[in-house]
Amino acid sequence: MERDILVIDIETKNAFFDVGGEAYLHKLDMSVACVYSYLRREFLVFWEEDLPKLGELLKNSRLVVGFSVSRFDLPVLDKYFDFSTRALRRLDLLEEIELACGRRVSLELLAQTNLGCGKTQQNGLEAIRLWNEGKFDELKDYCLNDVRLTRDLYEQAHKNGCLLVPDRQSGENVKIDLGFGAKIKEALDEKTLF
Repeated sequence: MERDILVIDIETKNAFFDVGGEAYLHKLDMSVACVYSYLRREFLVFWEEDLPKLGELLKNSRLVVGFSVSRFDLPVLDKYFDFSTRALRRLDLLEEIELACGRRVSLELLAQTNLGCGKTQQNGLEAIRLWNEGKFDELKDYCLNDVRLTRDLYEQAHKNGCLLVPDRQSGENVKIDLGFGAKIKEALDEKTLF
């Protein structure tokens, strides 16, 4: 069975302040997960009842790409599966940017600078509001847009070896070299972990 490269983003039903802070990340509940599958060349949407399908997709992946996927998305999902998401081979664009330039940069800022477009909502708390108001189509679109931006940034960084990041003082765009090509090759050459 051919293994997939997935780009993922999730939204939650609650926020850190609802569960006692970032130390209680495991208490957050997923509302929706959206994935871009390179193998299928399509976007997929997973609600809570679809989590077994998402788990199988993740277990059979070659590489999981995301933005803060190591610190947020996968740890939140961990409680839903009978395997540890820590075992998944992943590429976290936020971590790569932080390693390369020494600071975190928002998805919004990276997308505006490199793609000329941004998020549909500026604040992740909007996704929780959409969930609470039962605006599930808007929530799905919000999450899908984040996946689309992450995929496009990943492709640009993979193709060019870099992304542009605005300098904090001058505001000028600085080219940040991202040498994650070796990580991708290693993931593609490796046998499945499960």
